[in-house]
Amino acid sequence: MTREILADVLDEIALLLELKDENSFKVRAYRQGADTVRGFDGDIVQLAADNQLTGIKGIGEALRDKLHILASTGWLPFHQHLHAEFPPGLFDLFDLQGLGPKKVKALYASLAISSIAELKLACEAGTVATLPGFGAKTQTNILEAITLREKFADAFVLGAISPLVDEMLETLRLHPEISRAAVAGSFRRAKETVHDLDFLVATKSPALVCEDFTTLPQVASIMVCGDTKASVRLHNGLQCDLRAVSNSEFPFALQYFTGSKEHNIALRSLALKRGWSLNEYGFTATGKHATAVPADICEEPDIYRALGLDFIEPELRENQGEIDAAAAHCLPKLVELSNLRGTFHNHTTASDGLNSLDEMVAEAIDMGLQYLGIADHSKSTFIGNGLDETRLLNQLAAIAKLNAAHPEFRVFAGSEVDILRDGSLDFDDSILARLDYCVASVHNIFNLTEDEMTRRICRAMENEHVTMLGHVTGRLLLKREGYPVNHVKIIDCAAATRTIIELNCSPLRLDMDWRWWKRARDLGVLCSINPDAHSIARLHHIGLGVRLARKGWLRREDILNTRSRAEVEAFLHTPKAAR
Repeated sequence: MTREILADVLDEIALLLELKDENSFKVRAYRQGADTVRGFDGDIVQLAADNQLTGIKGIGEALRDKLHILASTGWLPFHQHLHAEFPPGLFDLFDLQGLGPKKVKALYASLAISSIAELKLACEAGTVATLPGFGAKTQTNILEAITLREKFADAFVLGAISPLVDEMLETLRLHPEISRAAVAGSFRRAKETVHDLDFLVATKSPALVCEDFTTLPQVASIMVCGDTKASVRLHNGLQCDLRAVSNSEFPFALQYFTGSKEHNIALRSLALKRGWSLNEYGFTATGKHATAVPADICEEPDIYRALGLDFIEPELRENQGEIDAAAAHCLPKLVELSNLRGTFHNHTTASDGLNSLDEMVAEAIDMGLQYLGIADHSKSTFIGNGLDETRLLNQLAAIAKLNAAHPEFRVFAGSEVDILRDGSLDFDDSILARLDYCVASVHNIFNLTEDEMTRRICRAMENEHVTMLGHVTGRLLLKREGYPVNHVKIIDCAAATRTIIELNCSPLRLDMDWRWWKRARDLGVLCSINPDAHSIARLHHIGLGVRLARKGWLRREDILNTRSRAEVEAFLHTPKAAR
């Protein structure tokens, strides 16, 4: 039993209850419970097994009893009985962009569709378009979503598998025959999507460790188990490889299996110039004129030092200038999670969040932050219960009251304001002027050309009240491609208008893409690492945001929310053109 299993079961119960048209408050309670489980700072599994969950905010008596049963027995009859009411393939439909419980239920009830394969056939036959509430456009969108899902069938978003990786690493490090353990590959390099996981261990008993690896609770099936390598398939479908090496080989193996391929090729070229070959086992001399092979390689940085380079952090290893920078001793000192002092762009129950303003603030204080920016949706986002002018002004009053009650903490009053089709904003300047900050985002009309969308966004950034641009492309990783934009023009406009670009670190977004941050940084565009949190648990996604900021070559000084509360207050009170 793991934390993720507990949370996933609660999420699935919420989904099942929605399919059954159960009370929305009950559905919301299970979703909030899942977020609480994921974000709880402690051994929630053991507490649940010991029936010690009393007093944890977000977990009421009913959820407490169910979590106790699940954690102590491994299954929950209530969940199993609910699940048995529907065919198993039905739940795959929820992975498709644009299909919620109401539409899935309609497809099932009207056309007996209970799998993606059946849905695809029905769309291709034109049957789905005839259903009330669907139509030809919805049918086309569903087919596009199915095609996208097939394209990314073996991919997983970085943030979704991070808790699983942490759990598996923790188990490996507790093994008595393992002296060192690490995860390598694209996960260690913080790629936004991952196709497999590469674990590495140092041990004197490789065969035993490989065999034990195949018995981990996350493992669904064994693909191969040898004396130094094991490959398994996890319950979520992700392939995991374990390589067991000696302690002396560990730094070389860690560097090699971290990659990227292009980075490693460049390193091997440097090694050859010294008369050495470099692989996952170590340095070896390649000729009689080779310089002496370094014998003091104990850690990964020693490999880079032997090649005349400063240590290159894993996130930068994409062969995009990092080796030249390391040779010239001008690599950036990358931002750390401990540098963050607060965060912006967060939602409450006033719009579509799961937690109240008070709860979001309390969680931020518990996290040790100095400030929190609230930015509920504006009125045009109907589906997100966006705030009109009156509700927004009422929220500003509530925030002012909270600030008076917490003099050591600051809540910044903002709004995620819709960028309308022509680039104008959802609120008048007279309303925007009353906010501490404004996040401007696109939430609809995604079918514009690249030029039209770019002009739309740039016009919004030209508004003096727009502090930061939200999720630049609107992408949802593995679910929806971003709308087309010209990143170069948007970054140039942000630099000219002194507009911050957010790094939206919701696991499905991670937008703006890491590949563009170095250009933005070099032009002086500030970043804000924003979780776009719709619950207290999702505030913790700022850690994921830091990983992507590092991948984008960002330093502490490049990021607004590494500044102190006083510095941010002064910044936000300074006219935009003078910042």
